[in-house]
Amino acid sequence: MRILLVYCHPCADSFTAAVRDTALSALSGRGHDVHLLDLYAEGFDPVMSADERRGYHTPGTNEEPVAGHLALLRWAEGLVFVHPTWWYGPPAMLKGWLDRVFVPHATFRMPERGKTTLGTMGHIRFLAVVSTLGSPRWWWWFMGMPGRRMLLTGIGALCGLRCKRLWLGLHGMDTVTADERRRFLARVSRVLGRV
Repeated sequence: MRILLVYCHPCADSFTAAVRDTALSALSGRGHDVHLLDLYAEGFDPVMSADERRGYHTPGTNEEPVAGHLALLRWAEGLVFVHPTWWYGPPAMLKGWLDRVFVPHATFRMPERGKTTLGTMGHIRFLAVVSTLGSPRWWWWFMGMPGRRMLLTGIGALCGLRCKRLWLGLHGMDTVTADERRRFLARVSRVLGRV
């Protein structure tokens, strides 16, 4: 499978970078063709300009500023996000990527009155999110799991009808032990190694 791994963390020496490397190794080891998209390393600009917003609904025009990223989305059969969860959601860099890249006509059709949005990414048959969270699991659940819902439910709705969805999260990131981190990396390797 062709997999686009979207990675988002500003620090090269972060634990999230170790998660990224583990995910890459597990997926590549399984024989998948994996493309790493490192948003910070690339210097991706997450801010939608006024001109971009004005052209947001215009087919073709809305694709021009992010054509390379859309080409990667069209190439991919699987989409894997690796990022920390900050304030219950993805970092602003990743949210900005979603805002700018997931444009109408390219990734979804605009809804008609009284109808829902329809996805146009039926070629995506695997969607995964691997994240670290500072909050304990019970609090994150109480808050409604917004980051998970945004990516697995919101983006997932744009993907293939039978798209397999996966969430792997390490809670209490600020207080976990080195052994708990090692066990999480082993879990990421084991689970993604079965994809």
